[in-house]
Formats: sequence, structure tokens, C-alpha cells
Amino acid sequence: MPRFPRLLPAVLALAALDVQAQTPSRDALVRKLDSLANAPVAEGRAVGLTVAVVKGNDTLLLKVFGKSDLEWNIATPTDAVYEIGSITKQFTAAAILQLRDDGKLSLDDELTKYLPDFPTHGNKIILRRLLDHTSGIKGITEIPAFRAMSLTMYPRDSALALIKRTPPQFGPGEAMVYNNSAFWLLGLVVEKASGMTYEDYVEKKIFAPLGMRRSMYCNLGEVVDRRAHGYEYRGTEVRRAPLNIHTWPFSAGSLCSTAGDMVTWLRALHGGKVLTPRSYAEMIAPSKLNDGTPLRYAMGLSVGADIRGLKMIGHGGGITGFVSEASWYPDAQMAVVVVMNSAGPISPAAIASELAGTVLPWTPPAAKAFVGDATPLVGKYSGPARGPDMTIEVTSTAQGIALSANGTPARPVQWVDAWTFRQGNTFVTFKRGGPMGPATELRFDTGGGLFVLKRQ
Repeated sequence: MPRFPRLLPAVLALAALDVQAQTPSRDALVRKLDSLANAPVAEGRAVGLTVAVVKGNDTLLLKVFGKSDLEWNIATPTDAVYEIGSITKQFTAAAILQLRDDGKLSLDDELTKYLPDFPTHGNKIILRRLLDHTSGIKGITEIPAFRAMSLTMYPRDSALALIKRTPPQFGPGEAMVYNNSAFWLLGLVVEKASGMTYEDYVEKKIFAPLGMRRSMYCNLGEVVDRRAHGYEYRGTEVRRAPLNIHTWPFSAGSLCSTAGDMVTWLRALHGGKVLTPRSYAEMIAPSKLNDGTPLRYAMGLSVGADIRGLKMIGHGGGITGFVSEASWYPDAQMAVVVVMNSAGPISPAAIASELAGTVLPWTPPAAKAFVGDATPLVGKYSGPARGPDMTIEVTSTAQGIALSANGTPARPVQWVDAWTFRQGNTFVTFKRGGPMGPATELRFDTGGGLFVLKRQ
């Protein structure tokens, strides 16, 4: 028998030592994640936060930083409860899909099946168009009359009446504008189809089966152990945020949870424990406009890539005094959660992306110079957006083109390919009337909205 096989264990051991010498140790990685998560508090840009990074079965970080209550100088407890704002939307979408799986509704049902007197203005509004923000219904948080109502304990019927009497922005499927009204209405559909209140449904059909014991519908009347108080930054000054009245965010933004429970949710949802395979596939499939234009949004979830270009499925949340981000990186089976009890100069999405980029390998996209003729693109484009209509002015520069949105200073955009450009994680695509004609349309894709702006 040859003698060299006896050397194999020693060779493999030396190879392993060489890999360890070249690859940061787990301890070094954890220290780096800890430092990144602590930075916002250490730099005075956040009051308190809880951060979780879980890759497979390895909890790399589940730690708290800062204060949950500044007045009483209380350090953030590990299982602090936060208001998670629009992260609520994925729970509402999951509830709708569970009810579909139970045969209690269809995604192609018209809204008027559940709200017979809802004014459609001649449009066919189906549940699918509510789930992906393409219904055209005006968002309640962008209706001027809503601002005065939002700080008072008014009946739910008042919110519904406000939504009903506001004309739509566009026809279903013609554009995408992030829309709290749509998910608010979906909460009513959950109640009609299930025979339960929305609060009871999510608590009994989602939280309880998954063991999410610290998650609940936010209710100011309840005493909740270790509930964080919300704060806001005004410049460098920190103020106590007004209390949120949870009759209005409802199924668009009224859930409370912890970082640990959100990890449980992400692993369960993306691990096949919440929906049937068919419904899960639909929930994470990018939606399309009527003309086939793909979106970077599915059903209550953003899909595609984070701001560093890593493949991600997730959603952020923002409500007075609280901001949050819950992201799932499918290729690595990794959950990244950031929940904060202050709204201010630091974005939880930016923190989550930096944490993910520390764990997962990625290469920044190379900048490309635009070599085409910018003349056909120059001009003004306007159309419906979140809130007032948006107007973008496109100008030509020595480096390519620059965009000014609603009169703000013009900023250059990076060329991607053909007639598509990007500015951070926002993509801008021009449509031309013909190969030689000027652009007739600008599509402004933020991920959470795709605004179709026409040349003026």
C-alpha cells in the first residue's frame, strides 16, 4: 500500500489553519457587528435599539444598546417591545393569504365584495392590487385632512369615511404608490372573511402558533412589561414623541414586537411554517404593472436587493417615535433585525445593510460613464407620487445627467444600462416614443413605489 495517505490528516489540518489565518474568526466578526450596532447610540444619533443577526442556526448578535426610557435612565432590556410600524404590512398580507388557503377569499375578489359601498369610480379594485400598492387609492397618511385626525381617538369609521371620499390617484395597475389606505382596508377584509377582529386574528392565528409571546397589537390601554418609549430628534435635541393612537394605523402599522420575535417570524415565514408553498411563492414574487413593468415589491414585502446590492426580502417600519427594519437574506438563510425607539438622523435600513454586508461577501458595483446623447432625456416630467404629484427636471452635465426632484438641488445619477440610471437604491428609467424621438416618460422606482411621470 502507498504510504502517502497517512499524511492526509496532517495536510488537511495545515490547510484548515491556513484558511483560519486568512478568514476573520467568528469572535472578530461578532465584535465588528457589535461595534457597528452600538455606533448610533455612541455617536448620539439614536436613543436605543435592539439588533439581531442570525445566520442559519448561528446567532451572531442579539443585543441591546442605549435607553428604553430616558426620563428614568432605564437601559434597554433584551426583550424590549417596540412599535414596528409598517412591518405590520407583511403580517396583514400573510393573514390574507392564510384566509385564501382556507378557502375564505380569493386574491381576485373585488374589494366591494367585502365593502359593498366603497366607491370605485368605475375601477375594478381586486385584493391583489391592495397587497402591492397598485390600487390607485389615495393613501390616508397623505390626505391633508388626516393630519388633524391622527392625534385624536376618533372612531374607525371616520378613517374609512375619509378614504372613501378621496378620489383615486390613478387606475389600478397603472403605477405603484406606497399606500397605507390599501393595507388599512385589507384589515377590514381580514375581519369580514375570518369573523374575528384583526387584533384577535394576528394574535391567535400568527403570534401564538409561532411562539411570538412578546408580540401584540399595540394598545395604549394595556400594561406591557418592558415597552420602550418613543423619541424624536429635532436637530441634535431629543424630545419625547407623542403617543400613537392605534385606531388609525390599524392593519397598516399597529403591531408591536421585539427583535427576538421578529427573528422567529422571519425564520418561520421563509421556512414554510406560515403559508402553503403556493401562497409563500406568491407573497415574495415581484408584482407587475398592467403593461408588464416589474416592481421591486410583492405582497407586503420589498424584494430584490438591499442598498448594497445583496439579495434580500424585507420591509421597514416608521411610526412616530419608532423606526425598524426586518430583512431576510435567502441565499444565506440570514435574518437581520434592527428596532429603534427614536426617529432621527440614522436609518435602520442603513444599519441592517451594513451588518449584512459585514457578514456576507459583496462587491460594490463599478461606476459606468454614460456615453450616449442626453439631449432626448432633458426636460420636466410630472405625475402622481406619494403625497403631492412629483416633478423631476432632468439636466445634462459633463458627467451625464442630473435630476432635481420638486425643486431640490440637482444630483447626478449613475448610468446602469440603456436608458436606466440609479441614485443610491432608486432606479430611473426613461421611455422614448421611438428610437430617434425624445423621452416621453420617466419611471422613478424607489422600491417602495414606481411613479410614472409624463413629459411636460
